[in-house]
Amino acid sequence: MYAIVEIAGQQFKVETEQKLFVHRLEQAEGDSVSFAKVLLIDNDGQVRIGTPVIEDAVITAKVLKHVKGDKVIVFKKKRRKGYRVKNGHRQCFTQIQIESIV
Repeated sequence: MYAIVEIAGQQFKVETEQKLFVHRLEQAEGDSVSFAKVLLIDNDGQVRIGTPVIEDAVITAKVLKHVKGDKVIVFKKKRRKGYRVKNGHRQCFTQIQIESIV
């Protein structure tokens, strides 16, 4: 059984007991969070597709920890102009574990 759910503006394919990283959520570590924007549920071949969401479907998850991703280097240059800019960025993520698909 799996579901397609929208979490923090992105769509994820989730299964029960799966761990995944999403953009930073406001909940504290150890809290439970539920997501109601379920777009599709596949229950052993029985597919339910929402228009755009399935009304009675809810995904519950547990917040495991808050982490930062790898550093991404952004380098801009314009040739023969003496223009160089170097920036770094680390995205904030939340690791969650899917508990149930209802």
